[in-house]
Amino acid sequence: MTAYNTVAWFEIATDDPDAAERFYGETFGWKFNADTGMDYRLITTDGGAPSGGILGTGGTMPKHAVFSVAVEDVAAVCKTVEQLGGRVVVQYAASESAPANAYLLDPAGNLFGVFTPRG
Repeated sequence: MTAYNTVAWFEIATDDPDAAERFYGETFGWKFNADTGMDYRLITTDGGAPSGGILGTGGTMPKHAVFSVAVEDVAAVCKTVEQLGGRVVVQYAASESAPANAYLLDPAGNLFGVFTPRG
């Protein structure tokens, strides 16, 4: 069962995902599995289930490391964030390869993500 409104994922975005995979793999012993669709590598630890991913940006977006919060309704959270002085950077509808998600800025300009887990 999903615990909504909790940090449930992290992402490291880079234009050199192979180097990031080597760095984090050798530093922490993380393992990586390719996800379908875009250049996304699911991170697993000795603890089991994926808890994050490395996104290969292809140079199309800024590099970042960000936490994501599991929410019931991405669109509603985006609206609330804007009402509270934050900003929606980008919002995506659910697709076959990804859940509904968004990247947001808090009022201080800090990037974070939200997503609605599948099922």
